[in-house]
Amino acid sequence: MTSTGQHPASVDMDTFRAVMGSLPSGVCVVTSVDDEGRPQGLTCSAVCSVSGDPPMLLACVKAPSRTLDAILARKRFAVNFLDADAQAVSALFASPVEDKFGTVAWDDASGMPQLRAAVATAQLIVHDTVQAGDHVIVLGRMVEGEAHRNRFPLGYWRGSYVRVFRIARA
Repeated sequence: MTSTGQHPASVDMDTFRAVMGSLPSGVCVVTSVDDEGRPQGLTCSAVCSVSGDPPMLLACVKAPSRTLDAILARKRFAVNFLDADAQAVSALFASPVEDKFGTVAWDDASGMPQLRAAVATAQLIVHDTVQAGDHVIVLGRMVEGEAHRNRFPLGYWRGSYVRVFRIARA
């Protein structure tokens, strides 16, 4: 707090985006199925692990969205960590196109849409949700997962897609 007892003003959106864009992130597509059985999905770069025991991750989903509505209704969702060659898939799921699943290869894995253009996928059950500004933080407990170790992930940094590759083997 300032000496007058008031909180300082927030930074402007351009500053916020410049600072946060300096941290590279993975690119994911979060998917679920709505009450009518239609697959829903959106591109999300705000995904991270939360806990190993139990295995949990979080995804920050902007509200309102049909995908968020489906997640909240079904209490299940999938996170598809996109492959380095999946820039077009990311752009599609970030767009307002109505039928996003009509032009991409996907499977119905355990009842949730799983994209074939993924380096890894996680099937989750909603553990909790937290309202945070214009987003909802969805905490999920992983009940299934698969990783393709021969693929590399798609990244996003300072407003552009980047390829993530291994510098040295640990």
